[in-house]
Amino acid sequence: MDNSFTYQPATDRYNRMQYKYCGKSGLQLPLISLGLWHNFGSVDDFTVATDMIKYAFDQGITHFDLANNYGPVPGSAETNFGRILKENFQGYRDEMIISSKAGYEMWAGPYGGNSSRKNLMASINQSLRRTGLEYFDIFYSHRYDGVTPVEETIQTLIDIVKQGKALYIGISKYPPKQARIAYEMMTKAGVPCLISQYRYSMFDRAVEAETLPLAAEYGSGFIAFSPLAQGLLTDKYLNGIPEGSRAARSSGFLQRSQVTPEKIEAARQLNEIARLRGQTLAEMALAWILKDERVTSVIVGASSVNQLADNLKALEHLDFTPDDLAEIEQILARMI
Repeated sequence: MDNSFTYQPATDRYNRMQYKYCGKSGLQLPLISLGLWHNFGSVDDFTVATDMIKYAFDQGITHFDLANNYGPVPGSAETNFGRILKENFQGYRDEMIISSKAGYEMWAGPYGGNSSRKNLMASINQSLRRTGLEYFDIFYSHRYDGVTPVEETIQTLIDIVKQGKALYIGISKYPPKQARIAYEMMTKAGVPCLISQYRYSMFDRAVEAETLPLAAEYGSGFIAFSPLAQGLLTDKYLNGIPEGSRAARSSGFLQRSQVTPEKIEAARQLNEIARLRGQTLAEMALAWILKDERVTSVIVGASSVNQLADNLKALEHLDFTPDDLAEIEQILARMI
């Protein structure tokens, strides 16, 4: 793909994707969103990144998820995305949902990495400059930092909407106690929480106990990140840890210690169910998350157009039989 790429007519583009209203709002999101956590930074191939975003949009993926510290280096994913928008998407801004976040370490010193008003206001201004945007569709508090009063953080998000720097606001990875305070405060201010973003996969179901029900109670949409458990829910680790994989590296978000024999065996058994369903393990893992009516969308990462295309095949088979679900539950229960 190159700059001569011609986008498909809108009717074709949107017929390829399924959309869902986000919580109790009037905003629809695609069932699959593209995350720029990895593979879009200054150390990555810009041409490949451009091709993935073009392909995603042409398949009806309208939602692109960023954060101020995505890279590496921190900030470079936003810079690259802004360049891609300028060079390839003139006239398409109103067909896109672009989100960003702040709250993790971004620059040196006491103001560069928490959930204070000082950090969030500086961060959104920097992120808007890097992307070249006038506003974000969604802006999140990336985390509860354990120090900043929730009220300070949430008031800042509310003010960001009132200042026109974001259309909607969300929270990410907030513990239930702090999430409830956030939801209540946003609701009373007339700027309800549009969306809640948490880690969720077959291998990480912590949100099912309190977080998912709480989001639904307050009318917040829910979007899952790391739905493939950093690759554990693909065919990559079915026979152990391959050379060059994430888990084979000395540093990173997936450590060798996390690739346990129990998870490998569970993945093998899940893979057999997926095979009988006519899917890959990754496709089934994405479909399994989307079966919950409280889930609005899943964020997938990709390192190539082909990988993104494979993930989108999950939309071809989203239904599960009661037997499928029972067997999956048995496999996951044995892993605990």
